[in-house]
Amino acid sequence: MGDLQTKVAPAQQPEPWLRGTLTDVPAVARAVLHAFELAQEDVNRWCGPLNEADFNARPSGLPPLAFHLRHIPRSLDRLLSYAEGNQLSGEQIAALKTEMEPGSSREALFAEFSQGLEQAARRMRALASGNLEQPRLIGKKQLPTTVGGVLVHLADHTQRHVGQIVTTAKILLAR
Repeated sequence: MGDLQTKVAPAQQPEPWLRGTLTDVPAVARAVLHAFELAQEDVNRWCGPLNEADFNARPSGLPPLAFHLRHIPRSLDRLLSYAEGNQLSGEQIAALKTEMEPGSSREALFAEFSQGLEQAARRMRALASGNLEQPRLIGKKQLPTTVGGVLVHLADHTQRHVGQIVTTAKILLAR
């Protein structure tokens, strides 16, 4: 899985940002890439042991793991469109509306998640050496930010949802 895959189990090494990797990438982009690596490791660690039914389970009414595994890569795609100076396509808006739908297999969810992180990493690297202070407008309301603001949000939004994945997976594993 390229940059995002690790050879050693996460528990046996420090978190990605403490490994001294990706030193060829500017600091902001490096932090985002490290957040993507940690997301992949946490999802593999906590969702790996779960069965097919667990991915659509809603313990205590929580959103299902399937939602988060779709939402993360799809939101990265949307946010990167804004960072690149584009508005959302009809296809992106249609995909947004299906994030809560059940039915994807465990393998399809893992594949969409991993491929989405890889594509986001490629696109983010292309933006990283540019002017991070360039203004950008987000959403229908055209809320103001910068390219750098979007890039930082890629990391914090991803980690927020991975935290929810880990919590939900721990509940499912405790059953």
